[in-house]
Amino acid sequence: MDWGSLIGLVLGLLAILFGQMLLGGHILSILQPSALIIVLGGTFSAVLLQNGFVNLMRGLRLLRRAFKPYDDFYSELISTIQAWSSTARLNGFLKLDHMISDHPDPFITKGLRLVVDGIEPAKIREILDIDINSFEREQNLVIKVWDAAGGYAPTMGILGAVLGLTNIMENISQPALLGQGIAIAFVSTIYGVGLANLIFLPIANKLKQHLQIEILKREMLAHAFLSIRQGEHPSLIQERMSSYWHQNHNYDS
Repeated sequence: MDWGSLIGLVLGLLAILFGQMLLGGHILSILQPSALIIVLGGTFSAVLLQNGFVNLMRGLRLLRRAFKPYDDFYSELISTIQAWSSTARLNGFLKLDHMISDHPDPFITKGLRLVVDGIEPAKIREILDIDINSFEREQNLVIKVWDAAGGYAPTMGILGAVLGLTNIMENISQPALLGQGIAIAFVSTIYGVGLANLIFLPIANKLKQHLQIEILKREMLAHAFLSIRQGEHPSLIQERMSSYWHQNHNYDS
């Protein structure tokens, strides 16, 4: 669990509630089920229309990743790459064959298989680049679910506000009913802006950062497979991986 992300979300919600209390308002006054239905229902419908049911469900499944710490893969990856390169240099590429089944990651399996099969380095690079680019495009399509939600939610908040004002005008001769319309009008805007900026957009940006880390990992693996196939010394490969890591990683583990 990434406690920083969870704490950030909780602090944002508490700040809004505490600010409401300092202004002399009641917390219950910003709890309007009808406004929430308008904003969430409208946002959900728009996202579904734009992205389709499959991508929407995949986006929802990615939600848990936004609350996970970044994958600190470097040390383990360097150790694994060194083992591959040492085995290939001392015993030949075919000795890597028994290591393929040890890794459930299909990208690693593909890379090792290309090396074992003696594919030319340029072809290995081409195949792995296609795989990386396809993975990135696929993941970006899913992440766009949260980006879309962050874009639509404020608009749905405005829609709720307009509906609330319409309700006010329809019941302007009945003062007892005006309060509900006013509440829906203002609270809908709060929900739309709040959901977009406290939840949807931060989740989208966090998922993008996770994706960039995974892309970095795959790029390092691609470089490693290419170097192993070219017969480079394990220490040289390790040095290249270290340089690539320090040049490209830019997140807090």
